Amino acid sequence: MKHENIINFKKLNIMDSETLGVLIPIIVPVAMFAMIFGIVYLYKRERMAMIERGMDPRSYKPRAAPYQTLKWGLLLMGAGIGLFLAYVLDHSLFASMNPDEENPAIYFSLIAVFGGLGLLTSFLIEKKQVLDKE
Repeated sequence: MKHENIINFKKLNIMDSETLGVLIPIIVPVAMFAMIFGIVYLYKRERMAMIERGMDPRSYKPRAAPYQTLKWGLLLMGAGIGLFLAYVLDHSLFASMNPDEENPAIYFSLIAVFGGLGLLTSFLIEKKQVLDKE
């Protein structure tokens, strides 16, 4: 009897396309509701904590980040350069070595390396600007 239950359990395939087709219209709205509920709940909780500490939540304004645009611009430029360089290397250098294989690792690694270089450049520019002001 116990052996038959194990066999039936193994035959049950939850991830087939028919089951997913039925579950997706149920899971997606529930997940969206949970996300929106969580954001609103945390927002209200933050406001209540500010009131409890004697702060006025209406006077709270987020601080401006003057170098935010520079940071995002250099990050995306670095990622773009990394993606372009990975494409060039994949279709020229690595294509002659292994013409039948693709190298997805080089795309991820060069995007990360050049994106990191963009963030490092942004940090150095911000640091220089702050030191020049002082």
